[in-house]
Amino acid sequence: MNAPTTAAPDLDAIGALALRLARLAGEGMAEALGRPLEVHYKPTAETEHSLKDPVSEVDRAVEAALRAEIEARFPDHQILGEEFANPPTTPGGITWAIDPVDGTANFINGFPLFCGSIGVVKDGVPIAGALWCASSHKLRAGVYHCIQGGPLMFDEEPVTPRRNPEVKRRLGGFRDASHRSPQQWEPRRTGSAAIECAFVAAGLMEVAQFEKPNVWDIAGGLALVQATGGEAFMRDPGGWVPLDRFTTDADPDLRNWRKPMIVAAPGAGEALCKALG
Repeated sequence: MNAPTTAAPDLDAIGALALRLARLAGEGMAEALGRPLEVHYKPTAETEHSLKDPVSEVDRAVEAALRAEIEARFPDHQILGEEFANPPTTPGGITWAIDPVDGTANFINGFPLFCGSIGVVKDGVPIAGALWCASSHKLRAGVYHCIQGGPLMFDEEPVTPRRNPEVKRRLGGFRDASHRSPQQWEPRRTGSAAIECAFVAAGLMEVAQFEKPNVWDIAGGLALVQATGGEAFMRDPGGWVPLDRFTTDADPDLRNWRKPMIVAAPGAGEALCKALG
């Protein structure tokens, strides 16, 4: 891979490839649902035999295909993905943050809340996102996508977020969907951080909270949320602060970013920060 470029990105070309890759991921998942899948489980820090983090043959096959497409079209761009080893990312370049199947446990069980997430980041800031989602506001699979400065789209058609003022208690995505969740929202747990970002962007959920996501989990989804004027916060030692970028001058490597964060519809982020404390 060549050294990263500092030239202004071609957002239209990047957005077009992101859309193509999301559809490619969706095709791989849809095709695989009709046959038995090879599944193994990643070891955790606690044990070598955990059943909490499944990986299917589709995860690796799809990510390999996505990486090949990116390398062929943008050989000077960096790639950060879930299923393969990642070299350090460097400042000034463009990085594709990809999760071939977000919500793998749902996927291998045929539960239709999973997605393929494509995010593009420059200097730590999301500039494009495309998420193939197994379900949507249209009650069908499709791709939510955007580029920086552009509107939210669904399969190349503009999306107006659903925010009915008659609904007084909106849905919130929380890791602990119980009475311990903030009571301003009806708690839901989908099992996919990326799809919750897409649902916040589209207005199906008002807020979502994530424990410590990786950049590949939420880069594409954060771009979607920002396209609709939504908000994002991360938790630092001093409390909740706006999330403007994934990197700092002290640590420009996207691999190292993992912080509690929230995404929210316009005006709802501060209320959630206050509720979470």
